[in-house]
Amino acid sequence: MNQSFYLYVLKYRGGEKKDKKSLFAEMMFNQHDFPKAETSFDALSKYIEELAHPDMSATIFDELWELYYEARR
Repeated sequence: MNQSFYLYVLKYRGGEKKDKKSLFAEMMFNQHDFPKAETSFDALSKYIEELAHPDMSATIFDELWELYYEARR
């Protein structure tokens, strides 16, 4: 798979409001400066830590990254 993290996480949009992955995906979609083409953990992690909406927690990012990473293998 040669898909960006952004495109991978979009599949979680529209889920239950209580689902943290769905909330992350919605916030990511609405954050217009999110690095949509990025595939690097370090670059994405830095963005999450410094610029992301508070509902885009690093813990959920890490969970989503693991799923994304496994899907790329």
